Amino acid sequence: MSVHPDSVRAETALMFPPGFVWGAATAAFQVEGATTADGRTDSVWDVFARRPGAVRGGDNGEPAADHYRRYSEDVGLMRRLNLGAYRFSLAWPRVRPDGGEANAAGLAFYDRLVDCLLESGIQPWATLYHWDLPQALEEKGGWTNRDTAYRFAEYTETVLERLGDRVASWSTLNEPWCAAMLGYAGGIHAPGRTDHPAAVAATHHLLLGHGLAMDIIRRHAPGTAAGITLNLYPVAPHDPANVADVAAARRIDGLQNRLFLDPVLSGGYPDDLVADLEPFGLGSVVRDDDAAVIAAHVDWLGVNYYRDYRVAGRPVPGSEPAGPEWVGAADVHFVPDPAAPRTDSGWEVQPAGLTESLLQVHRGYRPVPLYITENGASYPDVVSDGGDIVDTDRVAFLDSHLRAAHDAIQAGVDLRGYFYWSLLDNFEWAEGYAKRFGLVHVDYTTQRRTPKQSAHWYSRVIGLNGLG
Repeated sequence: MSVHPDSVRAETALMFPPGFVWGAATAAFQVEGATTADGRTDSVWDVFARRPGAVRGGDNGEPAADHYRRYSEDVGLMRRLNLGAYRFSLAWPRVRPDGGEANAAGLAFYDRLVDCLLESGIQPWATLYHWDLPQALEEKGGWTNRDTAYRFAEYTETVLERLGDRVASWSTLNEPWCAAMLGYAGGIHAPGRTDHPAAVAATHHLLLGHGLAMDIIRRHAPGTAAGITLNLYPVAPHDPANVADVAAARRIDGLQNRLFLDPVLSGGYPDDLVADLEPFGLGSVVRDDDAAVIAAHVDWLGVNYYRDYRVAGRPVPGSEPAGPEWVGAADVHFVPDPAAPRTDSGWEVQPAGLTESLLQVHRGYRPVPLYITENGASYPDVVSDGGDIVDTDRVAFLDSHLRAAHDAIQAGVDLRGYFYWSLLDNFEWAEGYAKRFGLVHVDYTTQRRTPKQSAHWYSRVIGLNGLG
């Protein structure tokens, strides 16, 4: 499916609610570069990227999109594209190098960025943790060490003391599932460990850090909205009549979704997951008061959505066994949809799953405003002889997913905003620079920015506050 670049569909307009927040997102390690500038020290991702074979092409976070030096140019691009908000993360090893004392030069960068956004009429949405743990803390156990949650609270206090009066909205963590499961169990993200009990401990300590950070945000920025960002994907059994498939879906839904939603929104881990994860030490890391800390009241929940899952409790034709990141789920198989189009990352394009994810939170938990804090796709952009980047696949992806978001609103979901991932082409974690998700093309040799067809399309949607 493709959508003409110079028009939004001319059928009945689908309007979004007044005040709907339209934005784009990035993350510090993926765009900033300047990895040794002004006192910044190594994060786990700097060290992981030096490991032979860990990142495609041997790529690392230097220079990324050089956002540290080019932030003013990038804010100008945001303004021209009509963005109402910019979701960015702060680099912990830039703010408190090695997890130690505050670094004035690192804080000054975020001062400049936030002020530039405000001067341009763009809301700063700040994420405190997007996976760049100081390497010095990893050497003390990283997120497997309960003490890291308290070091995160110290870092949060440093940031809030400096920026708490100007940031529009705070997110404590981005996708703790990835940080814990891909980093400590799957080994394909930093710090590259393959230890299931470590991943379970990391999960709990990340959530504990979230709760501690929420308390600090409330003290330093009373009245400012704050929440957490989770990657949520609906999970369905391959055969709803097959007992093993239904059990597999319960297990994967638990690990992907309920392991994080329940402690944050319901005040504790679900009983079935407590039983599933007991062999991996969940009970040994949870203390009596932790549930209340983790359940600190959030003002909103961020939903990052890229795909849905169909699973079987047995091998079926075309299926792939669960990888090591799925703790205790070695008997689960993931079943592809051969009819679904795929992005350049190989991910199925399933916009209906976005509607379903939003509805699952809406129906299953206490009322809480939702924001789509990430949604996007990589495609192999082609630069024309005239310098234009025609990315009709990304335009179609945006169109279908925004329609899915509108369907959720029509069904009663309190959805208040959408952030495309990502504003800029960037360092895409273990894929290095091989995958391009950006609305804006980055020439990594010259750092020239070129808005793609999708950027102009999205800008018109923002101007309309809807789909025509």
